[in-house]
Formats: sequence, C-alpha cells, structure tokens
Amino acid sequence: MGFVEKVCVLGAGSTKYGKLDDSITDITLQASVGAIESAGIEPREIQAGYISNVFGIADKQVHLGPVIMSNLGIPEKPSLSIESACGSGSVSFREAFANVAAGFYDAVLVAGVEKVTHTGTEWTTTYFSYCSDFFYEGGAGASFPGLFASMARAYLNEFKATEEDLAQVAVKNHENGLLNPKAHLRKKITIDDVMKSAVVASPLKLYDCCPFSDGASAVILCSEKFAKEHSKDYVKVIGSGRGGSPATLAGRDHMTTIPSTKLAAEAAYKMAGVTPKDIDFAEVHDCFTIAEIVDTEDLGFFEKGKGVQAIREGRTKLNGEISVNPSGGLKAKGHPIGATGVGQVVEAFDQLTGKAGERTVKDAKIGLTHNFGATGASCAVHIFQSV
Repeated sequence: MGFVEKVCVLGAGSTKYGKLDDSITDITLQASVGAIESAGIEPREIQAGYISNVFGIADKQVHLGPVIMSNLGIPEKPSLSIESACGSGSVSFREAFANVAAGFYDAVLVAGVEKVTHTGTEWTTTYFSYCSDFFYEGGAGASFPGLFASMARAYLNEFKATEEDLAQVAVKNHENGLLNPKAHLRKKITIDDVMKSAVVASPLKLYDCCPFSDGASAVILCSEKFAKEHSKDYVKVIGSGRGGSPATLAGRDHMTTIPSTKLAAEAAYKMAGVTPKDIDFAEVHDCFTIAEIVDTEDLGFFEKGKGVQAIREGRTKLNGEISVNPSGGLKAKGHPIGATGVGQVVEAFDQLTGKAGERTVKDAKIGLTHNFGATGASCAVHIFQSV
C-alpha cells in the first residue's frame, strides 16, 4: 500500500475525564484548542475536521463537526462526524490518517467526545446496548457486562485463570491512573477491594468494569513536511490497521479471542515494519478486565492463554516488559466512548514527546493504540514512533 505523504501527530489536547458540567460543544472545543496550541499552529491552518461521537443526541447535539469548526473560526472547512461505537475515536483517527496520507490535506483536526453521565445509569446503559447487535443481544437482555462476563467465564475455564487474576488488571490500571491528573478514577485499590465489590455479571465485579465518563480529546494530524515546518515535537504514525468481527458474540468461533484485533494488528505491524516485540507501551481497550488480557494476546504480546500469566508476574506494569495502559486505561482513566480512541493517541503523543510526567515509560520509542467497538465487532490499531 503506497501513500503520498508520511503522517505525523503534531499536537494533542484533552479535558479531564469524569463527570463534566460543560456542554458537549464546550468540552470538544477545550480539547481542540489544547491540541491546536500544543501544535503551535493557527486554527486557519487546519484544512478539515474529523469528529467522533456516539450519543450526541443525549446532549441535544448531533452533526457536531460544523459546530466545532464554526466555533474555531473556520466554518468553511469541511468536517466529518464518525460513529463506530466505543471504537469511534480510532476510526476517526484512521480516516484522518488516510486523507493526509493520500495528500488531500496537510493538517487536520481529529477530536473525540462523549457526554453521558447526566442521563442516569438506566438510560446510559440502554444507549450503550444500542451499540451491540440489538436484535440478538441488547434487545434480548444481553448487556455489555453480560457479554464480556461470558468471555471471562470462557477464558477462566479454558486457561485455568482465576477471578483474582482479572482483579490484578484493575489494580495495575488504578496504580497508573493515580499518576494521571486527567483520569476519572484516581484511587488505589487492592485485589481484595475488587473481589469484595458488587457482582455485576459473574465473574465480573463492579471493579472489573470501566466507568461511564464524560470527556473530550483531540490531536492535530499532518504531513511530515508540515510537521517539520512547525515543530520539533511531533510523533510519526508508522502503522495503521482496521479489522472486523462477527457483530454478535454468538457468531464467533471462539469466545476468548477478538478476530478484529488480530486483523487490525497484523495490518498495522505490516505497514510499520515492526513486530509485537518492538512495542514499548500499548494503550489497549480494557472496557472490562478480561478485555485487557484478551487484547494483549490478540495483539501478539503474549501467546494465547499466557496473557493471564503476564499480569500475574507484573510484566505489563509501568516499565515492565511492556507497559500496558500507562494512562490508567479505560478502567481508571475513564471511557467517554467517542473520545477514547483519540485519548489513547494523546497518551502515545505525550509518552513519545516526554510530556507524560510521573507515568513516563522509560526510553519509549514505539507505542501502540488499540480501540474497538462493542465486543470487538470493529477495531483499529495504530503504531507511533518518536522522532
């Protein structure tokens, strides 16, 4: 696959994740202005906008792109609103990447946003269920905690793992989240805390699940020529891949693997010319603790069934063999679904430009982001390299 342009991330911005009072438009603007200032450019240098959002209707604002571009003073610049369930942010990033790589634009804004905490648990859970194959899953009473619990039960049975192993993922990600000033859940927890928390869908407890979060994240994507003209602080995008899985969990051959992750990762590694062993840190989609373990296997960091051993041995801790979710992940940093995939890129940018503070992964040169929608029906993987 040949591209006209090499693509770089020039700037990144993000709101705090959590319960936010400002409107969906305001928080998207806060993150976008942060990215523009971080890139050291003027809004008029942006040629297009890619905005990822899933439940704008809950905040009475869909077709968010033109609203953001107008507020940035560039109403004539085209925009695209993208929805791909929890994977919206990375799909948005991928579309922007492809357009810059093809030479259509020199610099674009990619922003992701979600505001759901104000609708209440019952409505928010209902909205989320619309992201599944609603006829077979959500509408039949299978919520995402239930579906991921089915994956967890299958994994525990197949690989002799324990509920305490799952709890280790939560403990690790909360440790990382403590070091992230923008994380939603900044509190230290123990395995005991996880085990004693309320059962949501056995074997998953409350502390095995990520929170509903509000938040917005944004990055500036540009050609390498544009990046070199504007800053020394940029990061190269060296790999990008997408994949799909059967929409329903019941439609898959195995419950303990996500086909779209494997396909997206394979394409991204091939484009980047690297292997899983070359990755220094990864931001992976840990909507539930079981997801992180399955992700690390599907991404090739560990053999199938061995991801659980890696978490037991602390190999995925900050500055372990491979730092997984140094930001705190969806579990502790939070999961504003339209923003999550872009937020992962913000973390990769911060890590590779020395802006990650206390949670810096030492000597990191190559980072990976992995973000999927629903139970992995759609997925995107991106690989970044420091300059």
